[in-house]
Amino acid sequence: MIKPLILGNKTFPTHLVQGPLAGISCAPFRRLIWRYSQPAYTCTEMLSSKTLIHKPLAAQQRFIKKDPAEGPLCFQLSANNPEELAEATRRVTDYGADLIDLNCGCPVKKIRSKGAGSSLLTKPTELYRLILAMKQNTHCPVSIKIRVEGGSRDTFNAEVARVIQEAGADFVVVHGRHWTEHYETPCHHDEIQFFVEQLKIPVIGNGDISCLASFNKMLATGCAGVMIGRAGVGQPWLINKLMTEMQGEVFSPPSWEEINEVFLEHVQELIELLGNEKFAVLQARTFAKYYARGLPARLDFSAAVNQVEDMVTLRKVCRDYWLS
Repeated sequence: MIKPLILGNKTFPTHLVQGPLAGISCAPFRRLIWRYSQPAYTCTEMLSSKTLIHKPLAAQQRFIKKDPAEGPLCFQLSANNPEELAEATRRVTDYGADLIDLNCGCPVKKIRSKGAGSSLLTKPTELYRLILAMKQNTHCPVSIKIRVEGGSRDTFNAEVARVIQEAGADFVVVHGRHWTEHYETPCHHDEIQFFVEQLKIPVIGNGDISCLASFNKMLATGCAGVMIGRAGVGQPWLINKLMTEMQGEVFSPPSWEEINEVFLEHVQELIELLGNEKFAVLQARTFAKYYARGLPARLDFSAAVNQVEDMVTLRKVCRDYWLS
């Protein structure tokens, strides 16, 4: 059953969300999501507050540009300084953010070493000040995206839950893995449920959702909404598929010809956004394999794409593997 999602002062008609993905979820990706699906909202890539404040506007376009065809958009920020986060929050509010999220889940060493991302979960006083800085500088709903502790939830997770709620966050997104755990480790649904039970604000569950069964398993935690992550890459129709199947109907997937066209459109729009064909095509190497799910020669296709540096050659590779 499709349910409305109430987050702060906003109400969305559905409880499915497309989450932030590093190197992926800029405007070309999100535009395709909105063409094929109708999520509650989509998310930007994680954007450093320092980048927003200190880099020229041209250098920020990849992160802040919103396509006119998009629906509600959540800007995800990274920060370790309340004053900088306050200024970044004001700026993305002016850029048209519908919601604003603070990343407290990124496990990357470069981010953690700066005192941001998942490292903030061990610094409750700093986390409180950061959330407060966001709340005091925007009218948009504010969320915190976190990871779980993975073993000592009665202490660590409870303290994180307390700080988030007392600081006034409107909702929280919980990815059900510890920052040291990779995607081979199954999502800890019980720890997401712990946050649902501890908090009075909505919890959105995130982790391992790729089909109706995994979607229903996440909903069984009692979470108010579900965030799709990597599974949405290469299949912008996934949320539509889940919503269709949720209503007991059969979803008709696009043809290989259409998937090929969508992939090439994604890359072409990335070229236009970045203003650099080679750089965009190199980035396409990272997500080509997702579009090729189910392709008999998927590994050969991915290997061929990894040798490509221009759009003409990429189109030829696609013709050879998808349309032959």
